[in-house]
Amino acid sequence: MPTFEIENIPATRRQMLVGAVAAAASFALPRNVLAAPVHTFSHGAFDIAVVSDGFIMLPPEVLLPDASAEERADFLKRLGGDAKGAAVQANIPLIRHGQDLILIDNGSGTNFQPSAGRLAENLKMLGVLPEHITKVVFTHVHPDHSGATTTADGKVLYPNAHYYVSEAEWAFWMDEDFEASQPAALHGFATGAKRDLSAVEDRLTRVKPGDEIVAGMAMVSTPGHTPGHMSVEIAGDGNLLVTGDACTSDTIFFERPDWHFGFDTEPEIALKSRQMLLDRASSEKVKMLGYHWTYPGVGFAELAGQAYRFVPA
Repeated sequence: MPTFEIENIPATRRQMLVGAVAAAASFALPRNVLAAPVHTFSHGAFDIAVVSDGFIMLPPEVLLPDASAEERADFLKRLGGDAKGAAVQANIPLIRHGQDLILIDNGSGTNFQPSAGRLAENLKMLGVLPEHITKVVFTHVHPDHSGATTTADGKVLYPNAHYYVSEAEWAFWMDEDFEASQPAALHGFATGAKRDLSAVEDRLTRVKPGDEIVAGMAMVSTPGHTPGHMSVEIAGDGNLLVTGDACTSDTIFFERPDWHFGFDTEPEIALKSRQMLLDRASSEKVKMLGYHWTYPGVGFAELAGQAYRFVPA
């Protein structure tokens, strides 16, 4: 089966793919689905709670563009889905470090699918109000990761937070010539990214690989899903990598690290980043936390032949 590359496929095919995601939203889980219970753990000087933002639905064309019909059916069944697609969770770490309360990504808010956008409500159940958050770190600026930057009426949801995004991510989405230089399938994403970044421009720091957010929390370059995608490395026992969408599914991409994911903007770079991430995690026994992995998304990569297996922490 030919590889899927969003920038190289015909415009009509790209539009069909975007339409498939819209169709997936129509069978999304209801908004009042009970979120997963909160998983907490300590890592070095950091206390971490993995808080659910809910779920998003993705069609097979996005989850498994390289798979055969038989492989698709097998993986979709293992994901608890069907021929229309499957639900993937949104796991957001709330991190306490000293006086800071830090979110890595802030979820969908009201700007993606109705089954997501539950983070603020679930934080409130933990006694954490929006004004308590001091820092928000974006792994990248897709609507399920940054859509909660503002409320439905345009106010900044976390009013006392300082925000962080990679220089490359900012440059990509905020390019004045974006619509002329990038495929139409990305234009809607760019509108949302510009909305989110512009809303906090006065309280936002653009970071580079290796920059620290606080002592012991550093940015790691993992491009490809978006050009400026970053993971976050947290110092401690063997270190912890918060991977964002550098490896989008623990079920699919540990077993098939050679397969593309449909929403990777730079597909071949994304494959290299994923391989680097899993190679390092398996060889150095680095713990990982994945955004769309089976809740709570915390575990390790072990070599399994030419691929990997996910081992929950």
